Amino acid sequence: QVQLVESGGGLVQAGGSMRLSCAASGRTFTNYVMTWFRQAPGKEREFVGAIGWSGGSTSYADSVKGRFTISRDNAKNTVYLQMNSLKPEDTAVYYCAARVPATMNYAYWGQGTQVTVSS
Repeated sequence: QVQLVESGGGLVQAGGSMRLSCAASGRTFTNYVMTWFRQAPGKEREFVGAIGWSGGSTSYADSVKGRFTISRDNAKNTVYLQMNSLKPEDTAVYYCAARVPATMNYAYWGQGTQVTVSS
């Protein structure tokens, strides 16, 4: 069992930066690909990026590539989403999720944290 708790959201001006954290409980944190999603009001949830168990493999949505960076600290059971050059269209609730490797099974989800980017 893994519990995920996001933090670090809030209000930021366009062009600013913010770092989200996702703290995981449980001893099997390294078993999962950690993924960030976001959902804006009235829109479907969308993939933001993911990081493999060792941190050596990352992938990003085109909309955030070059601006967002995912990292993880397995010793702290935490995954991070560093967001730079934020745009108003990045406004959304951001969720972290734990995916079982080699599957599309997102076994665990956090409760989400709101990010609002003002223009």
